[in-house]
Amino acid sequence: MEVISLPIEIDKEKFDGYFRLVLATVKRAKDIAQGAQPVIESKAHKVTILALEDVLSDKVQILTGDAAVKAEEEAAKFVHKNIMDEARQKEEMSEDLTELEKDLKVFMSERGERDSKKTIEDIFGEE
Repeated sequence: MEVISLPIEIDKEKFDGYFRLVLATVKRAKDIAQGAQPVIESKAHKVTILALEDVLSDKVQILTGDAAVKAEEEAAKFVHKNIMDEARQKEEMSEDLTELEKDLKVFMSERGERDSKKTIEDIFGEE
């Protein structure tokens, strides 16, 4: 079982308290859980332990104050742009699908007319 022994030494210049450390670790743990790779080699297997080790290693940049607010706004713009791009792609796909459906209906109706002209003898003809 993996256990981090307390108390953890924190850099007072980087973190103004344990609460900030916990917040940074939670965000890093979410990133790792969603597929991000840890930045340091570790024997740990749990996401929270990996995240804590990453945050404490000084290899993960922790933003606070105005820099954090600005980064969140940029991330929100990026997410919004991706959503709009996906919506645009779906609209284009639906237009293409509509054309395909029209062509398929024409094909099926022509085929149906051709098949309906066959007589029973043509279908079940005597051999």
